[in-house]
Amino acid sequence: MWKETQLNALLRIGISAGKEILSVYNQAGEIDVTIKDDSSPLTEADRLAHQLIVAELRKLTPDVPILSEESGETPAQERLEWSQFWLVDPLDGTKEFIKRNGEFTVNIALISNGVPELGMGHVPVSGMNYLGQVGTGAWKVNPEGELQEISVPRFSKGQSAVRVVASRNHRGELVDKLIARMESELGDTEVVSMGSSLKICLLAEGKADIYPRLAPTSEWDTAAAHAVLSAGGGEIYDTSFETLRYNQKNPC
Repeated sequence: MWKETQLNALLRIGISAGKEILSVYNQAGEIDVTIKDDSSPLTEADRLAHQLIVAELRKLTPDVPILSEESGETPAQERLEWSQFWLVDPLDGTKEFIKRNGEFTVNIALISNGVPELGMGHVPVSGMNYLGQVGTGAWKVNPEGELQEISVPRFSKGQSAVRVVASRNHRGELVDKLIARMESELGDTEVVSMGSSLKICLLAEGKADIYPRLAPTSEWDTAAAHAVLSAGGGEIYDTSFETLRYNQKNPC
């Protein structure tokens, strides 16, 4: 079942933001980078995508607030009153964007009472898209607009290998130890390194079994892909094995 409404609107907005990003990505020469207060990089592509997404979401749902990585800080007292809001990462994987390796995404999620219920991730370089709505389903949409319903398969201990997807930039010693333990207890382990929210999308389409992330992350890094994963039958848990929730006092 494919619903029109907000899913198609998100697809349109994500693709349009991707075109803004590619207008910078495809320019000759080095990409200009500004370092933000939190030491993360910022480019003109981040700004262009942010401006387009915010403008389009305001037209789509004028009464729903928007929290974007590039919005500037919203006072926690105001934000914690929101029961529903859009959570946006205009360019997830800016480091991958700067390296020009193609592993970056546009992420948009609708959060309701702390739960990501609707989300999309667009991959500008490949043109691939991932969309999901909890209770409706999850899809992969190719550049030609062809739909493929996706879901998370059950993991079987007897399968040939545990497929682990790991962060390209934030793997760390703890994750390496965890992977080693999985290999000793579950058998052969196949590890794929990748940047941005594409890691979670691999889980959603059944191409990986687990993504261990033990380094700090921000809510906008995971929300869109989390919605897709949940819509396809998967889940994300925190280190206490509680379902990951959003609009916490500190979203970073």
